[in-house]
Amino acid sequence: MGDETGGNQGPMQWKFFRAGGFDQVRLDTGRALMSLGSLDQKLWAALSCPTRGIELDQRTLDIIDSDHDGRIRAGEVIAAVEWAGNLLKQPDLLLKREDALPLAEIDDAKPEGRAVLAAARRILAKSGKPDSDTITLAEVAGVQEVFAANDFNGDGIVPAEIVDDPALRSVIEDIIACLGGETDRGGLPGVNLDKVKEFFEAAEAHAKWAAKADQDPALNPVAGESEHAAEAVTAVAAKLDDWFTRCALAAFDTRAAGPLNRSEEDWAGLAGQMLSPDSAALAEFPLAGVAAGADLPLGAGLNPAWGAAIARFKAEAVVPLLGERDSLSAEDWAAIKARFAARAAWAKEMPEGPVGALGTERIRTILGQDAQAAIESLIAQDLALEAEAKAIDSVDKLLRCCRDLAVLLNNFVAFRDFYTRKHKAVFQAGTLFIDGRSCDLCVRVEEPGKHAVIATLSRIYLVYCECRRRGVDDGEKMYIAAAVTDGDSDQLMVGRNGVFYDRKGGDWDATIVHIVDHPISIRQSFWAPYKKVGKIIAQTVEKMAAARAKAADEQAAALAVTPKIPLPGAKPAPAPAPAPAAPAPAPAAAPAAAPAPFDAGRFAGIFAALGLAVGAIGTALASVVTGFLSLPWWQIPLALLGAVLAVSGPSMIIASFKLHQRHLGPILDANGWAVNTHARINIPFGTALTHLAKLPDGAQRSLKDPYAQKEPPWRSVVVAGVVLAALALAWKLGWIAKLVAMVHK
Repeated sequence: MGDETGGNQGPMQWKFFRAGGFDQVRLDTGRALMSLGSLDQKLWAALSCPTRGIELDQRTLDIIDSDHDGRIRAGEVIAAVEWAGNLLKQPDLLLKREDALPLAEIDDAKPEGRAVLAAARRILAKSGKPDSDTITLAEVAGVQEVFAANDFNGDGIVPAEIVDDPALRSVIEDIIACLGGETDRGGLPGVNLDKVKEFFEAAEAHAKWAAKADQDPALNPVAGESEHAAEAVTAVAAKLDDWFTRCALAAFDTRAAGPLNRSEEDWAGLAGQMLSPDSAALAEFPLAGVAAGADLPLGAGLNPAWGAAIARFKAEAVVPLLGERDSLSAEDWAAIKARFAARAAWAKEMPEGPVGALGTERIRTILGQDAQAAIESLIAQDLALEAEAKAIDSVDKLLRCCRDLAVLLNNFVAFRDFYTRKHKAVFQAGTLFIDGRSCDLCVRVEEPGKHAVIATLSRIYLVYCECRRRGVDDGEKMYIAAAVTDGDSDQLMVGRNGVFYDRKGGDWDATIVHIVDHPISIRQSFWAPYKKVGKIIAQTVEKMAAARAKAADEQAAALAVTPKIPLPGAKPAPAPAPAPAAPAPAPAAAPAAAPAPFDAGRFAGIFAALGLAVGAIGTALASVVTGFLSLPWWQIPLALLGAVLAVSGPSMIIASFKLHQRHLGPILDANGWAVNTHARINIPFGTALTHLAKLPDGAQRSLKDPYAQKEPPWRSVVVAGVVLAALALAWKLGWIAKLVAMVHK
């Protein structure tokens, strides 16, 4: 933890600024950085964040992530600040966000500072700049690359590729194959001291276990070939036990012989298949014909699927132990099992682990060439350069802290970069251009559906886009969530396309795949009721028009099939010649029912009802208009305003509540952050995060559109007629006279 009192300077006086609805600490001085450990973590904007999916150098994040769990926590941030600040004479350098460091700023009054300074000078010398007084991250990276490519680079890992002795190289490859390898600085798989000790301990245990077979005759029933014989016996043991048991059951009850030999249905099912000695279905049948007290044939009469295995069993075990024979009795099989029982028990004692897969002969060969001492000697040579490697890494870490630590602090301890908008926040992945606007608050997501479950609590309108990069790496894909905080959502829908520009300037094809719907602006909520009513009216008119068109089509089709009535005086058509005799036709279908006659009374009733409805609506409208015009002139605008508020007011109030509840936390929490505050996004700040299309300042605009839709002349005539009719009605009802009288008063 940092010094809370700051030495002789007295207690640290923290400074805060207000943004996002909460107080955020200002980290403007080196002293504030070094005192960060004393700042109450309840005042931090975040307490942890992932090391992936944010716009900060990945190696820097991995260095700060000291426990390598993929997350950066408050304690790791404090430790990084204190480590870097203690190596500098002026910790204020950590605020400059630069990757160049003057050597004079390294504190050589401390042992670790002197070591870092010496390493920096060696790096400059190897870079061909021994007289330079400033070191940069690019120079460190160049030396790191060369150093990592050396055979020995101080990481304690020896790859097989650097070993000249073929036998020793083969042992290292065996260790990697059995236990896995460690990646050295150069990116090659190799072995370290722990892996070598683990391998040889397992090899010694296996060799000790294998030596028992050489010392105990009971473990070698077939001299010199017991291992192969045991494998042959094990391969057929279960099947032999099964067959002899079936024969014993047949001897117990003769009725069992038939079912134990499988039924005719089983054989019929097998007959329909393509058979071969390797057929799995055939291997499930008995080893041979089951009969009471039968001996197993070792040649003719065997199930073909087991012919090869039994032949090996005969050659490896039966002949060496019992001599040449054509069949095997139950007593013979029991004797063979007894001879191999001790070896079977010994086999179960074999040490577990992957090293045994190399085989006893290979393990004994490895142990006989003293490979362990040779490999450990190579590892010791590599570790001799460990101090130099750590010194180079310390210089690299210090320069990365000088460049990136202030960025992390202003996006972790405070969200200063996000709210001041001088720099993009580390969680902002780029800018989405879609539907005539650009959205700056875009975050990378792994799975839109899972992210949206939590992100919807932010009360922000979010569009999730699948982004694909063309021409660079076909198939490269990622997902983003973009916050839409200005404009409207009328044209935003799943499937709509746009373009996403990442922080490096790369452009991606973006397609909306999911939407989290929330109010975007008060303006949108004002017009929303009218748009809904207009949409309902349009849909209703479309349905009515479609119904009328369908009825007209059906009526026309009915008229087309009506029988023609001959005209008076027309000659009848000549009768057709009689056709040859044919079978009696089937009875004709019943003629279609004649259309119902026109019901004049019914339609008169319908028209009367429609007239009454229109009259009632007209009367109601007239009453409203009469009451409206009876108001004093100064109340008329207030009445209009009240009517508008009655329609749009509820929608605007609900939208206002939601817009004032928008905050950043759930969007980041869904990505693995631990946001520690309610980071609000109010209406003015939200408007700054989404930019609508507008013409540049000073641009000239021509309103003449050569392809503008021309209005038909009848539309003006109709509008003029409606206006004149309305004026005539108002004059007849005396409304105009009343309005003039009110104005004169």
